[in-house]
Amino acid sequence: MDICLENIDNNLNKSLKPISVIGMLWLQTHFDNKEWEALSNNQVIISNENSQLLVEDAISAGLKIESFSGVSKLDVFHKKN
Repeated sequence: MDICLENIDNNLNKSLKPISVIGMLWLQTHFDNKEWEALSNNQVIISNENSQLLVEDAISAGLKIESFSGVSKLDVFHKKN
């Protein structure tokens, strides 16, 4: 696997995590230099729409993508009012 996307909220925003060196290098060609540190620290969040475009582009480039789109992290935790 080169890149992992995981739901983080009920709006299907995704946490973007490069897993392999190839995944990181590929992502660096798609993000500005100022975002590379956030990429390497798994701190990038993208919308569901943008994640779909990114996945299509990455797969066409030959990368292996894992996308977890089941239950979001926020759905697991009990809400306290």
